[in-house]
Amino acid sequence: MRSSGPNHNRIEDKTKLLLKFNYVSSFLSLVLGLFCVFLFEIKGTISFVFFFYPVMNLLNVGAFAKHHNLTAMAIYTTLLSWVSTLAITLSSGGINSPFIFILAIIVLAGYIATRFFGDIYMYAILLTIIAIFFINYYYSDFIENEVPQESREMFGLASILFAVYLMGWIFGKDLMNAHYKLYKSKEEIERRIDEKENLLREVHHRVKNNLQTVSSLLSLQAKNTKNEQIKNVVNSSQTRVMSMAMIHEMLYMRNNLSKIQFKSYINELTEYLVSSIKEKEIDITINVDIPDVQLGIDTAIPLGLLINETLTNSIKYAFEDNSKGQIDIVLRKEKNTDSYSLQICDNGIGFSQDIDFKSADSLGIKLIHNLARQLKGSAKRISTPKGTKYEILFQDINKTKKHRSDFRSHFA
Repeated sequence: MRSSGPNHNRIEDKTKLLLKFNYVSSFLSLVLGLFCVFLFEIKGTISFVFFFYPVMNLLNVGAFAKHHNLTAMAIYTTLLSWVSTLAITLSSGGINSPFIFILAIIVLAGYIATRFFGDIYMYAILLTIIAIFFINYYYSDFIENEVPQESREMFGLASILFAVYLMGWIFGKDLMNAHYKLYKSKEEIERRIDEKENLLREVHHRVKNNLQTVSSLLSLQAKNTKNEQIKNVVNSSQTRVMSMAMIHEMLYMRNNLSKIQFKSYINELTEYLVSSIKEKEIDITINVDIPDVQLGIDTAIPLGLLINETLTNSIKYAFEDNSKGQIDIVLRKEKNTDSYSLQICDNGIGFSQDIDFKSADSLGIKLIHNLARQLKGSAKRISTPKGTKYEILFQDINKTKKHRSDFRSHFA
């Protein structure tokens, strides 16, 4: 079964380019061979190579039709061109031969196979040119110019035209076509990305609207019940829903649709919580010490819910009526890791150290533990002389997923 996709298209393009090079260079070599014999009166090695090259090159093309090995054909073509050009150069003046420029084209042909082979050929051609120079300089008797004096200018013109035509018609034209395809492909990719971003932005907008609708319904439900316990439960659920709605609103409003500017989110969340919980007359100051970090949505949502639970507990239970209170939220990134440390501390009345934080029956505390585990971390209470202090260790879920994906792709 024939493979499909970008890799197949790339191999197909390289095959077409190499076959085009083989056909055109063989035809031009045959024409130059005829010119050498009938116009330039050049005989010997130069004429023989010009006729020998197309025969061997076409045999290479015929072999490729059977084995379909592009790398083998490219290596054969490059080596044949290399040896043929070297023989003609040494027989037409060495370092002064106009045909020496064909060696540069061989480097380009070498890159058709792979970049690795192209690099090898480039250094090999450089060494070849240096070797030709030293042969000319120290062993000038070894260099025999078979081109008659009266034909050297015409042979030089034919050699330059040969090189320019190969360079322009084969590689120059292909380079322009590749550039045009790349430009069109880039335009198409950018258009599709814009479409997907607009669609994703609309999804976040609708999710935010739906969550706000749910929050409004919960608010109406709380107002229509006289049972204080049910009202508290419904109000707690409302703040949880709004903490998620805020994230989708920020994603909708910002340019980055996958990352949350966490400090801005926490500032908005704390303002909402302080204003929404009006059961007590408390003057609360919230200090947010969070660096400018961006967290993925898979991290921001559970972390926002976790902060919502701890702040709600502090606002409701840590402070007495008509009192002043302070809540500190501090986020730090652990050194040389992808882990974060979040500390939430209040200076309220606290609760008894005899209560087992991990086994408490409170729904809010259970949520804190479950959300911390969801973030590949843990939550614990730290003993303080006054108030309550939580420390949550967690990881950015999006980075963890990316590292796993990179690890798998590396060993795939």
